[in-house]
Amino acid sequence: MKTIAIIPARYASTRFPGKPLARLGGKSVIERVYGQVAGVLDEAVVATDDRRILEAVEAFGGRAVMTSPDHRSGTDRCREAFDRICAEGRTFDVVVNVQGDEPFIRASQLEALVRCFDDPSVDIATLVKPFTQADGAEALENPNSPKVVLDAQSRALCFSRSVIPYLRGVAREEWLARHTFYKHIGIYGFRAAALRAVTELPQSPLELAESLEQMRWLENGYRIGVGITDAETVGIDTPEDLERAERFLNSQFMIHNSQL
Repeated sequence: MKTIAIIPARYASTRFPGKPLARLGGKSVIERVYGQVAGVLDEAVVATDDRRILEAVEAFGGRAVMTSPDHRSGTDRCREAFDRICAEGRTFDVVVNVQGDEPFIRASQLEALVRCFDDPSVDIATLVKPFTQADGAEALENPNSPKVVLDAQSRALCFSRSVIPYLRGVAREEWLARHTFYKHIGIYGFRAAALRAVTELPQSPLELAESLEQMRWLENGYRIGVGITDAETVGIDTPEDLERAERFLNSQFMIHNSQL
């Protein structure tokens, strides 16, 4: 199974303009993402709408392709970049869409995602992390952290910004002790045919209700395999997130040095 990671990276982020080129531990955010992915999958490519990002990627030895500035989602940008690569006569079985603001994505997470495609019925794959009691009810109920319900084959049944499932007859402060709830981690893998198909679908009622594009895929019958990880992600959406990421990077460096 041949795999490619495509990393969408926009310059004109509303909350953090120029985010891919922001410095994190002496390197740009996009270089750190690229470095985490390259070597784990067969190939890595940045898909961008800004020449400054393309030039920065090429300067550190990575590969980038220019895409339209008008895409409504990272999935659509990923599809355009994939089509450009395939036009060169190259083929890949699985396309992994890695967010350009996830500089700490781990090899184990990418590998767990790709393993989902060992099941031939899986069209799309994603990751989840179990909520723990230490996370607390506030984290569980945060609508910015979508929840996922899995079937017996570790495929996604539903995604929601609400807490699912509802534990009837159980006090809410006891929910985390009585059930395993899963937090969605926004990285996706697609079989090549599925990527092309889902980007042609119109938005669906559940997608519009939840503002979650994966609900469009489920509503149209696509099977989403789910890998489970215990590793936390540190995404960067704002300058404050970048400061938190810098602290996280420093803490990891200190842990590494203490183990030498």
